[in-house]
Amino acid sequence: MLSRHFLRSKVLQEIYSSQIDGKDAIQASKDFEYHVGRLNELGVLQVSLMTKVLEMAEVVIEEGRRKFRPTDAEKTPNRKFLGNEFLRRMSDNFELRQLTEKWCGCWETHSDLVREAFIEFRKTDTYCEYLSHPDTDFAQDKELAIMLFRFLMNREAIVAVIAERSLLWEDDFEQIAQYNYMMLKTLDEQHFDEAMQWPVMYDKREEKDEADMEFARQLLTETLAHRAESEEMIKARLQGWEFERVALMDILLIDMAVAEFIACPSIPEKVTIDEYIELSKEFSSERSKLFINGILDKLVLELRSQGKIKKSGRGLLNENSEEA
Repeated sequence: MLSRHFLRSKVLQEIYSSQIDGKDAIQASKDFEYHVGRLNELGVLQVSLMTKVLEMAEVVIEEGRRKFRPTDAEKTPNRKFLGNEFLRRMSDNFELRQLTEKWCGCWETHSDLVREAFIEFRKTDTYCEYLSHPDTDFAQDKELAIMLFRFLMNREAIVAVIAERSLLWEDDFEQIAQYNYMMLKTLDEQHFDEAMQWPVMYDKREEKDEADMEFARQLLTETLAHRAESEEMIKARLQGWEFERVALMDILLIDMAVAEFIACPSIPEKVTIDEYIELSKEFSSERSKLFINGILDKLVLELRSQGKIKKSGRGLLNENSEEA
């Protein structure tokens, strides 16, 4: 499920960490695998909260009914939300239940946040409109469930609880939430049941996920192995700049791009350049994109002339390769 762009960003963070902490390549590779693997935990923490809200809704509604002086609405509550077919199927999914038990005990500790989230959600126009229709189909239940997910992911207290579990998750939270949002939209009535394989961020059982991870592993290994050579090439191409004055993040981005030029024959050079320009916008300064673009344009020509870039298949021709 993780895009190669996102995996490049995780490789960049690991290379930066290696530079700052003095880690060797073996430790960097272990740390990279660990951090990517924990993104599954982050993803499950996000979606499992939906099922916890469903459980809490039943508690809150029953508490209202048992009050000493309940209102008419509390005496005969609208239980439509409790029967939401999409949320029920999530709760019943065997694999999601297992993952939730493994990673999501924090929602029991923070049941007050779950309660507050449900109470606030049922005040929304979305929830009230949903209850106003006596009958719904799977599509409407799904739409409400996805709106619940968006509501939960925008609550600062919930983001804070999740981010406490990893220093990196504050930066990763929004992107993983976006992946989960897209994933939830793909779940359909025909195939979504208790036996369905739950989609996680990185699934070793999925050929594409494993291929993308192998790309990231190779990118990390090759960048760390050939940084010295890459940086000598950068120094030779600097005009009016001292190497020591160049931002470290810019150097690392160029190091990664050079490794990708050489080690990934199926990815067109232009795709690689565009990817690292985009990463510079996320991780470096506004002017970095111009600097990185200029240096990479020069290095591509040099590496080609030395025969170090050997693209295969559509590598030199197709600038929109799906392999990127």
